[in-house]
Amino acid sequence: MIDVLLATSSGWADGEPGYPALDAALAARGLSSRWVVWDDPDVDWAEARLVSVRSTWDYTGRYAEFLAWARQVESVTRLLNSADVFAWNVDKAYLAALVGVPAVPTLTADDVPALQEAVRRFGRSVVKPRIGAGGAGVIVVDDPDDPRLGTDIDDVPGLHATGPWIVQPLVESVRTEGETSVFVLGGQTVSQVDKLPAGEEIRVHEHFGGSSRPVPLRDEAAALAFDAFAAASGLLGCRLDYGRADMMRLEDGTLAISELELVEPGLYLDVLPANAEPFADVVLAALR
Repeated sequence: MIDVLLATSSGWADGEPGYPALDAALAARGLSSRWVVWDDPDVDWAEARLVSVRSTWDYTGRYAEFLAWARQVESVTRLLNSADVFAWNVDKAYLAALVGVPAVPTLTADDVPALQEAVRRFGRSVVKPRIGAGGAGVIVVDDPDDPRLGTDIDDVPGLHATGPWIVQPLVESVRTEGETSVFVLGGQTVSQVDKLPAGEEIRVHEHFGGSSRPVPLRDEAAALAFDAFAAASGLLGCRLDYGRADMMRLEDGTLAISELELVEPGLYLDVLPANAEPFADVVLAALR
C-alpha cells in the first residue's frame, strides 16, 4: 500500500504550486506519496492508507459529483477532514452560522428578490456564488436594480449563473490592508500569508493580479483563526485536520473571518515552503 494519495485536478496534475516541498517533507518522514487526479477512474483509492484533498480546484462546477467521490473514498480508506466537513464547507452559507466569532456580515439569497433585498440592506455589496472558489463569479454591486443581478453567466462576463448567492458588504480595507490567511494544521495556528489585490480589483487571487507574501504570525490573527476553527469544530462535532482562515478588517477595526477553507486550501508552498513541514506532520499523525 502507499501511505498517502494527494488528490489534485487535471489542471494541476503534478501537484499544487510548490509541491516539491510537500513531497520532500513526506519523504523525510518515511512516507510514500503520489499526486493523483481526483476524478481519474483508474485510481484505486483503496490502495492508500490515507487520502488528502489538495488542489482539486475544478470541483466547484461539479460539487455533487465531488462530494459523492469524497464519500466513496471515505468508504475504503481514511480521508483527511472527512466528506461531512467538505459538504458543510463548500456552501458559503456556513459564514452565517459562525456564531460567537467575528465574521464579515453574510446574507444568503436563493432568488433575485432576496438578492436585491440583501444589496438594499448592505449598500455597496459583494455578491458571490454560494458554491465557488478562486474569486469566480464575484461582482461588486451598488444598486439593487443592477441589471447584472440574476443574469446568466453567458451574458455577463464574470457573473455567476442564477443563484444561489451570498451577499456581503464590501470591506473597503481589502484595498489597503488586504486579506490575511492563517493556516491551522493539526489544531495549531502555524503561519500567515498576507494578500493584496491589484489596482481596482478586490479579489486577491494571483490570477486577478493579486500578490501574496509570508509574514510573521500575528497574535490577533492567530487568535481569531483558532477561535473560528473551534467554532466550526463545535458545529461539526469533529476535530479538523487542516484548514485556512481568511480574514479582513471591518470598518470599526474588528478583524473578521471572510472565509474558512476546509476542503482544498492551497498551502502557498511557492511562497511559504515551510508550510510543508506541519502539513506532513498532520499526515504522519493520521497514519499512526
